[in-house]
Amino acid sequence: MRFIIEILLMGLAFFIGAKLVPGVEVAGYGSAIIAAILIALANSTIGFILRLLTFPVNFLTLGLVSFIITVLMILLVDSMMTSFNTSGFLAAAFLAIVVALIKAIFGAVAGEKE
Repeated sequence: MRFIIEILLMGLAFFIGAKLVPGVEVAGYGSAIIAAILIALANSTIGFILRLLTFPVNFLTLGLVSFIITVLMILLVDSMMTSFNTSGFLAAAFLAIVVALIKAIFGAVAGEKE
């Protein structure tokens, strides 16, 4: 049950982020949920491999490369979906920051795991 709630909250975070960040468009809440699922899958597969390959550089840049990989995964999902559009790298970067902040707020409101 918690997994489904996490997916719905992630979709809500993407939907809110798309409304807040100029240059990002989502057709609706359903499209935001699908985009969130696809970004999570891309981050856990392709992103994981890229993070392993770029670990030394990521270590030297204090995680900046990991953030760039996340932005690239957002752009990858943007190219796969027609109902989720970003206007470029900066819009995707701002979306990643806003979604991370919204997820942190959700986590603070929800409290600790049982």
